[in-house]
Amino acid sequence: MTSPGPRRLVMRLPWASHFPRLVAPLAHALEGAARLGYAARGAVYLSIGAIALMAAAGLAPRAVGAVEALEAWGEWPVGIALLWITGLGLYAFAGWRALQAVFDADRLGKTPAALGSRAGKAISGLLYGGLAVSVFGLLDAMEDLHEADDQAKTQAAVQNALAMPWGDVLVMAAGAAILAVGAANVVRAFRDHFTESLDCDDEAAGWTGSLARIGYAGRGLAMVPAGLVMLSAGWHARASDARGLGGALDLLKDQPLGPALLAMIALGLIAFGAFGFLKAGLRRIGC
Repeated sequence: MTSPGPRRLVMRLPWASHFPRLVAPLAHALEGAARLGYAARGAVYLSIGAIALMAAAGLAPRAVGAVEALEAWGEWPVGIALLWITGLGLYAFAGWRALQAVFDADRLGKTPAALGSRAGKAISGLLYGGLAVSVFGLLDAMEDLHEADDQAKTQAAVQNALAMPWGDVLVMAAGAAILAVGAANVVRAFRDHFTESLDCDDEAAGWTGSLARIGYAGRGLAMVPAGLVMLSAGWHARASDARGLGGALDLLKDQPLGPALLAMIALGLIAFGAFGFLKAGLRRIGC
């Protein structure tokens, strides 16, 4: 039997009262999709963090972004199946973010802070939906893996933006937005408890919260080099300066103390991914 949260959320949908027999199965499907989505997000960050950690240790040629990290799964015997599951999970996560943003699944309310949080979840949903599209594009291209990598796609997007009126300002604004999101993640690492929406005892909440704080700090710090290179691309109006997350982390590796910094960020990304799996199992859905 599903928990009451998803059932309450389904009942708040405009048409739910007209189809009472669909409420229970939809509540089950909603809860399952949300949990799959959190697990899929966790898998993406675990992959990015693991490859970045290997790059810091000299065991991988370079750090990579989300699409390239998932592409590496194609080398495994079960890789294609994992990509299908992850792609579907990312679509599910995008849908869950839409419910959080539009129907206030977490009951945040309509205060300015709550509306800001809901807007952030909407943007998150769009980003993960785009990543899901990339995953299925990757599946289509598995027989020909000469696809553009994350860095090439980022540079192409920046080149298109620079060709627009005030394109340099738009690119710099994108870099500033990335830095702002990174800073927000670091602030959350120190301010949030992360376990209020989880079903766990106090002992589990203690170490789960610590894992989440490490994860959010790592994800926030990972966005700093990505934001800085985007600012540089806009300032100099050079698309070649732009990097995706993987390319930006790879640049960090070549700086003084770079491998140590990259390893620290990679461990944070791994922690964020692990927290995603814990959230998949413990989060109250539609609370």
